[in-house]
Formats: sequence, C-alpha cells, structure tokens
Amino acid sequence: MANFKTVITGGILAAVTSVAGAASADTWRYAFEEALDEVQGKYAQKFKEEVEANSDHEVQLFPYGTLGESVDTMEQAQAGILQFVDQSPGFTGALIPEAQVFFVPYLLPQDDEELNEFFRTSKAINEMFPELYAEQGLELLKMFPEGDVCMTTQEPVKTPEDLNEVKFRVMTNPLLVESYKAFGATPTPLPWGEVYGAMQTGIIQGQENPGFYLESTKMYEVTEVITCIGHNNFTTAVMANKDFYDGLSDADKEVVQNASDAAFEYILEYQSGLQEKSLDNIAKAKPDMQINILSEEERQPFKDKAASVEEAFIEMTGDSGKEILDQFKADLEAVK
Repeated sequence: MANFKTVITGGILAAVTSVAGAASADTWRYAFEEALDEVQGKYAQKFKEEVEANSDHEVQLFPYGTLGESVDTMEQAQAGILQFVDQSPGFTGALIPEAQVFFVPYLLPQDDEELNEFFRTSKAINEMFPELYAEQGLELLKMFPEGDVCMTTQEPVKTPEDLNEVKFRVMTNPLLVESYKAFGATPTPLPWGEVYGAMQTGIIQGQENPGFYLESTKMYEVTEVITCIGHNNFTTAVMANKDFYDGLSDADKEVVQNASDAAFEYILEYQSGLQEKSLDNIAKAKPDMQINILSEEERQPFKDKAASVEEAFIEMTGDSGKEILDQFKADLEAVK
C-alpha cells in the first residue's frame, strides 16, 4: 500500500509539474488543506471567481489530499510548482516559528467583531508577518480565522485533570505540543489523514478542530464528547510563491490583492453562525453526543495552566517572537 500511494502521489505531482512547464503563465495553481465545501475551499472558490472575473487568468484548485499532505503542498509552493497555497500556521510553525503565536491559548478574542477587525487591521499580521514569510520564499496574502476550536474526546473534560494521560492528537507544531502538555494531556503529533482511524482504534483518545470541521469530517462518529474551552480560533494563511508573485505585472498584482480582499470579507460573512450551526447538526446526527461549552469559571483552570505556554513561545522564538507577541497584544487592545 505504501508503494502504491507513492506511485499515485508521484504520478499526480509529475502531472502537475508537466502542466507547470507546459502551461501558459495565465494558469495558476492553488492548493489548500480542506475540501471544496469547507472554509478554505469556500475562500479559494471566491478567490478563483474574482481572479477569473477580472482577468484572463485561470485558477486551478487542488483540495486536501489531491497533492499529498500539508508538508507536500508547502514544498510544492516553495518550489514554484504551485502558485498559491493555503496552510495553517499550525503546519508552518517549524518553518516560521513566530507564526506559532496563533497557538498561545486564550490570546485571540472570543467576540467575532473584535476578532475580524483584528485580522483586518493587525500590524503584526499585515506588516510584520509578510517579512517572515518572504524569508521562506512566500508572499503572505491573507490570514483569516476559521472558527473556535473544540476538543473531541471519549470521556467528558471539565478540568485539566480530565486530560491526564489522554493521548491527544496535535498538528506538527511545537507550541501546540506545549499547550496540551500544560493542559495535562499526552500530545501526539499526527498527519490529519491518520486521525479518524487512530481515534477509531484507540491509538489516540482526543483531537481538536473547529465545529464545521468536526461535522464535515464526521469526527463525531469516533468520539463521544465535544468540549469547547474557548482557548483558540483556528487560523490559516494564504500565500503565493514569492518569485511568481514578484514576477507579476502591477495589474496582475492588483488582481491578486483585490481577489484576496474580496475572498477575505466573503469568508468572514460566510462563517457567521457557522460554529453554532455545525454543533447543532452534530447533535442531530448523533443525539447521544455530549456537547459541553464551558463557562468562564470552568475555563479558568485551563487559563491558569496555559500561562506557561506564552513563556515557552518566547523561549522558542527569542527577541523576534517577543516583538511579534507584544505587537499582537497591542493590536488586540486596539480593537477592544
């Protein structure tokens, strides 16, 4: 099976590479980490619609799995095989350590209006992060939130002690590992493609994702409890290969930026009420599913445990990370 997967993936990559060499410059390829009908897919479709309505260019979309795992699509974007890629800082944390700031628990606001305005106006996001991404051969176009992250487990979670020794799947992100260590769990980095089976067989007993993703991937089928502790909002980043972007005409750069802006505003509106709707749909699909949204009082022990994660972030990233974190806090204060 491993050899078969290698052959298939290699064949797809070879085909895309062939297209990259043969196609005209007006065919742009864009890969993302979710399905077409999920949040990143909706953003990508709006981006494609805007580009094609305002230029002669074509945008080809590649949903999750068509070109491999997240690490594969990032490599392809850096190599110029892909012109655009959408990937969470959760997967780019090793590449751009400062991007792990999005995983400092309880840093991002719960209020949607504050959160959206932060992503629109943040100096850290719109001025500081583009420089860090550029160092990795990437042009940062947009960052946007995808929804409150909730945990799914086999047993109820009311306190950090309830996560003791629970093998909890996390993305390959050092700070996310630190977060779940702080919460008392045993963090287990695992590619997304392996998570459903690992939950089903008991290799892991927990994982986290926004509500819409828990619904669309049917993660509720292999878990018994959803717990929302308000610790994070899943963030993603849309990037272009920098050499490709720098080589565009001013007119084409404007097309790309305008499409990014239009898709950003569209996706914020699309997500309004999406979390609540998804959790309701899960409850209907599985009536015996426990869905617990912890109160502020119940969240406090998790907040207390999470204080050490901010210190770990600064240790991992040094002065650069501290500067990003300080600007983050100033930007958040400005939108309150």
